[in-house]
Formats: sequence, structure tokens, C-alpha cells
Amino acid sequence: MTVSTRSTPLHVARKPSSEDAYFFMMNNLLHSRMEAGFPSNDVCFDEDVNVYLASLLVSSIFPRSGDDCARGILPVDASIFEAAEAAAGTREKYRIYRRSADSLLVSLGIFKNARLKRPDSAPHLAMSDAAHIGRGKSYYAIARAYAAQVHRRNTAVGDVLGKLSDHFERYVGVLSIMGGEHLNIFKHLTDGELFHLEKAPCPAQKSPELALRHDRFLDLYSKYLESKSTSAKAALIAAVREIRELDSSFEFDVDARERISSS
Repeated sequence: MTVSTRSTPLHVARKPSSEDAYFFMMNNLLHSRMEAGFPSNDVCFDEDVNVYLASLLVSSIFPRSGDDCARGILPVDASIFEAAEAAAGTREKYRIYRRSADSLLVSLGIFKNARLKRPDSAPHLAMSDAAHIGRGKSYYAIARAYAAQVHRRNTAVGDVLGKLSDHFERYVGVLSIMGGEHLNIFKHLTDGELFHLEKAPCPAQKSPELALRHDRFLDLYSKYLESKSTSAKAALIAAVREIRELDSSFEFDVDARERISSS
């Protein structure tokens, strides 16, 4: 199991290109799928989904003119429905739902922020992850239906949208692992967490202690995989917290793996 993965900078000798970014995203996506226990073609042929996801992530870095994912999403179902109703034709309706599904998948998976706003913004209106996953599945299913109307037949892109709808939670889990363990995108630290990190001794000075905590984490993770009990999960989460006290780069999302294994 990969504990922490540092990516190789793309700007080593020349300005990075979209081809460099595509290779980087695809490579880390495939690694993340293996680490998640959801390898390519496991439940269905989905190498085409890998291509779609890698291209989607690259387009966030190198947006093309008119790129769907560069426009963001509408925040609630009612807004999306109203925009689709007001759209000029079926093709635009398709783009609205596909764009919303893509953005929701990336924000929920990579950034762990499905609402695309500050964590303290209207918490009483917050939806659960399960509700957002349901939204993503529905948006992709609707986009697939509109795609079939536009082209008057099933298409390769339509097939991909159907797979993303059917296994949305699994792909969210894969992207969550990719974001934390390969792209080093972590959740925002609170002021209290920053205070404790600033007061903590230099990790290099406590490397023996850090090694012991890593060993304990691996033992607890092995026990959790065997029992999947609530107490084992709590102990595992506590072990992750203890490691992060000494190494803020350490990231492990047990919930992402649960989403994959339970779907």
C-alpha cells in the first residue's frame, strides 16, 4: 500500500504540455484504481472511462475554448432543471447535465467538496455525500439519454456516461485516493490544526517515532480489513491522526475505500 506519493514536477526542462499532463493523470489514475481495489475492467470494460477521466482532469489544467468543464456547475437541482428547460435544444440540455455531472465528480472526488464553497457556508443546508452521489448518478444518466437523442443512436461517449452513472461512487472513491495520495490535495486545515502543526517538533527529529506510528498504522489497517468493525475503524482513524501530527503530508481516506468496496 502506498503511504505517501510525491509527484515528479512536470516543469523539469521545458514548459509542460497537455500531453505531459495527460500521461501524468492517466498514470496516477491507474495506480489509484489498483490501490482502491477497483482495477480497470473489473466489473465491466471501462478503459474508455479511464481515457474520459484523464482527459477531464487535463482539461482543468489546459482548458480549451468552449470546454464544458471550464464553465463550472449550477449549485442545485432546481437551477439545473431551469437552465435545461430554457436551453435552445437537446444538445445544450445534454451539455448542461454532462457538465454538471463532470464537475460534481471532480469536486467530490479530487477536492472532497461537492458544494464548491467554503465549509462554513450555510451548513444547515448542506447535503450528505450520499445525496451528492445520487445527483451525480442522475446527471450522467440524463446526459446519456440526451446524447442518444442528439445522435439518434448509442455512442461511445454515451456508453462512458452510462458507466459513470452506474458506478459513480466507485469513481469518486478512486479520484479521492488519487487526489490525496498522488496529487497531494488535502482538506483545508483548521486554525487549531495549524497551531498544533506549528508547535510540533520537526518530523526529522522524531523519525524513529514516526516509523513506529507507520508500523502501528499498517497493523491496524490489516486488522480493519479483516474485521471491518467500528472499533477497528476508529483506531485506524486515530492512527492516521497521530501520523499527521508528525508528517502533515500523510493522507489516508478510509471512507473512499469503503465507498468502492460497498458499491
